[in-house]
Amino acid sequence: MEGWNKISSSLNSINFAQAGTKFTKGFSSSVQATRERLGQVSPDEITELPQEYKDLEARVDALRAAHLSMLKITKVYESESYDYPVQIQESISELSSSIGYNITSFAASNLKGTNLPVAAPSAPPASQHKTLPHALTRAAHAATTAVTSTAAGDSDKLGKALNLYASGWDKVAAARLDQDTSIQENFLHPWQTTLNSSLAVAIKARQAVRVSRLELDAAKQSLKNASPAKQEQARLEVENAEDDLVQKTEVAITLMKTVLENPEPIKNLNELVKAQLMYFSIAAEALSSVQGEIEELSVAAEGEYRKSRDH
Repeated sequence: MEGWNKISSSLNSINFAQAGTKFTKGFSSSVQATRERLGQVSPDEITELPQEYKDLEARVDALRAAHLSMLKITKVYESESYDYPVQIQESISELSSSIGYNITSFAASNLKGTNLPVAAPSAPPASQHKTLPHALTRAAHAATTAVTSTAAGDSDKLGKALNLYASGWDKVAAARLDQDTSIQENFLHPWQTTLNSSLAVAIKARQAVRVSRLELDAAKQSLKNASPAKQEQARLEVENAEDDLVQKTEVAITLMKTVLENPEPIKNLNELVKAQLMYFSIAAEALSSVQGEIEELSVAAEGEYRKSRDH
């Protein structure tokens, strides 16, 4: 009985008239939308929205499309390995090493003090940056070691050239990480925020306009079909719906203008270009420097080769 009293009390607090009105409006607007979609409503029975509103709507759609188009590609900067050639193979190898290390560490911790043999804990697997510049740097260092470990040693010109190549790409690799961080912070995050906040709010306001317009046209249909006794009530509903549409349209126009006038997207795009320009500038400078030295080694090696052939 006590439970029923609580339910009864809750039911009494509901404004069924208001809830019923909302339900009726929602149902009417759904019916109106369906009739329009099926071509059962003539164009002159659909309330025309202001041209300014429709122009702003088109521009907001274009702005949203621009954001989605750029983000679709530039989001690769959130993944370090977007240009890494052997990502899958090395990831599998690192996973195996990580599992082995975790098992050994677990055994060392949990079998201590027992009669079971305990394997000495191995060193954790080394973490490596997975970018093409880092991979080229590691490959060049490995090649340098292979060449300079022979009898010719440090005097080998190829070994010197490979070492120069490694040093150049080492600078490029560091610049690559800086570029990605800058793009994430100054372009990707702000553009995603614009898409998820201000653009989303403007689109939500447009949806409210659409619903209000459907409710108005549904109310007009009800007025057209109302009996004489219900004419006055139906007319009041049309007037209220018109006021609601005007208000929601004005709000949507203001929000859309605010989004379109916001200078942040252009500033963010400038930050993207700046980060890329900085990266390519450092890369060009580093590689230009080592290329000159490698060319000198190349000319010297060519001269020695021709001299030895002449003899």
